Amino acid sequence: MALPQHAPDDGAMASVLEALAHRGPDGAGACAFQSSQHRVVLGHRRLAIIDPNGARQPMCDEAAGVALTFNGEIYNFRELRTELAQRGYRFALDSDTEVLLRAYQHWELEVVHHLRGQFAFAVWDSRKERLLLARDRFGEKPLYLCESGGSVFFASEVKALLRMPGIRPEVDLQAVRDYLAYRYVPGPRTLFSGIRKLAPATYAFWQFGRRREVRYWAPPDREPITQKETKAAEAVPRFLAELEAAVKLQMVSDVPFGAFLSGGLDSSTVVALMSRHHPKVKTFSVGFAEQRYSELPYAAEVAKQFGTEHHELVVSQHDVMGKLDMLVAYRDAPVAEPSDIPIYMLACEAARSVKMVLTGEGSDELLGGYPKHVMERYAWGYRALPGFVRRGLVAPLVHALPYGFRRVKTVVDTAGIDDWRERYVRWFGALGRADCDRLAAPALNGASVLDSMPPFDAAPGASALRRMLYFDQASWLPDNLLERGDRMTMAASIEARVPFLDHRLAEYVSTLPDEMRVRGLATKWVLRQAGRELIPKRIRKRPKVGFRVPVNEWFRGEMRGFLLDHLASQASLTRPYYNGGALDRMLEEHLKGRQNHEKLLWMLLNLEIWHRTYRNA
Repeated sequence: MALPQHAPDDGAMASVLEALAHRGPDGAGACAFQSSQHRVVLGHRRLAIIDPNGARQPMCDEAAGVALTFNGEIYNFRELRTELAQRGYRFALDSDTEVLLRAYQHWELEVVHHLRGQFAFAVWDSRKERLLLARDRFGEKPLYLCESGGSVFFASEVKALLRMPGIRPEVDLQAVRDYLAYRYVPGPRTLFSGIRKLAPATYAFWQFGRRREVRYWAPPDREPITQKETKAAEAVPRFLAELEAAVKLQMVSDVPFGAFLSGGLDSSTVVALMSRHHPKVKTFSVGFAEQRYSELPYAAEVAKQFGTEHHELVVSQHDVMGKLDMLVAYRDAPVAEPSDIPIYMLACEAARSVKMVLTGEGSDELLGGYPKHVMERYAWGYRALPGFVRRGLVAPLVHALPYGFRRVKTVVDTAGIDDWRERYVRWFGALGRADCDRLAAPALNGASVLDSMPPFDAAPGASALRRMLYFDQASWLPDNLLERGDRMTMAASIEARVPFLDHRLAEYVSTLPDEMRVRGLATKWVLRQAGRELIPKRIRKRPKVGFRVPVNEWFRGEMRGFLLDHLASQASLTRPYYNGGALDRMLEEHLKGRQNHEKLLWMLLNLEIWHRTYRNA
């Protein structure tokens, strides 16, 4: 944390760092500087992955007048160290932190272009009286900001900022409205007024009282395809080589590591590639007592294929009710996806024997892995039908279908939306404008992020698939999935790495024609082809299941009272946000099995828990 003018005293800084103890149980440190205009304080909590006995932070070079605090990993640090050593820089450690410090000294603000990794870092340059903050390309590592009273506060999690002297943010009602529209809060907003996220692939610097922010990279699917890799015979092995290079690079560690294994295509491929470079990979899988939701048998099959040291965990609804409050506090936000809970529990299990895991996260957003990526390519045909056919004939017939046809209803409702800003979000089951207007009380009425969204839109000439993938990569991924992955693993004091989001791999994939990602009804085509010689056919051919948690059954079972206490009782803090009649109808429809509102009710339940957690913050 660096604070111009009004830096906290030692006691306040100790409290701030204690709030982040789970992110860094291996050490803590702080240092202070006094410039002509500012007092600057940097603090750090360390999870030691590279050079555990050295590389303590904040790392300072008094002679150069530079200090660094850094969260994450620079995977190409040894390559950069060789280059910088040739330029005359000296190194005392085998550490990516020291390499990053020297890289800043050499390239200054341009250092971000040379980094391959996941990172959020701050550099104080006393000679230039400049504070630099930077975040990795896809937003794997978090960075939150609050500017107040001429001071700049920043941290990896909001809870640390809430311990800063004088910061007392209110609930941002516009962000609550956005949460209803998205099922998460799109950046740069948070649910706390005055606290924002630094955007992915962005650096910001403060110098002589002025701030500037620069976006240094964007997912290449933002632009129309210009350079095509058109021959599958060349593209498939090249893709596999790029992915294997990313996996191998991210296995660099000085402590034990492993992999999360779901038994799906993505994580199975990662484990297969890890097994090429490590004799005994540790793998960790989670499932449910409800067998039709559990992928444990598939994960066990992959583990057996590659001879991994395999660990399994079974989660029940009692775990959800028992841990939800705690995990909302860890995330500083509603737990928007029910899968957060099993991921956290799996991370706790993994933490018994490793300090870092590789995961298959990001593959769907890079390669087109969701059913919506297929549907979106053909939805224009449905929208071409006359409105009276869509709204007056097809929609009523589909909505009359029984409880179990939730996904069919989602397809019909979403494919017919003309405005892409709403359609892209609705594919994930969030509320449409009309439903949001019916549910929301006047306090939440107003402009929504759905009314703008230019940061999340690709160039007009990009294909329908590329435009949707860009939205996924620019919003859904950093503000929901990666945020979830970071918080749930770091809550257990382990680090998660995501080789599918290596930016060089992403840049190569962007040269592939759409048909090499989504071909007909087949998703992630190039990955399935690359996996033909890697993973069992049964794993490669299975349809996407997703990390499904049986919430709808749980809400109608033992979680019924828990749900009603939070949303229907007088103790509810969020009920004034809603039209009470509309909310009660949705509760009744779900609990009596007439409609499936599991995603909406999960959203509202977690928003209520968040309010109860932070009402005294």
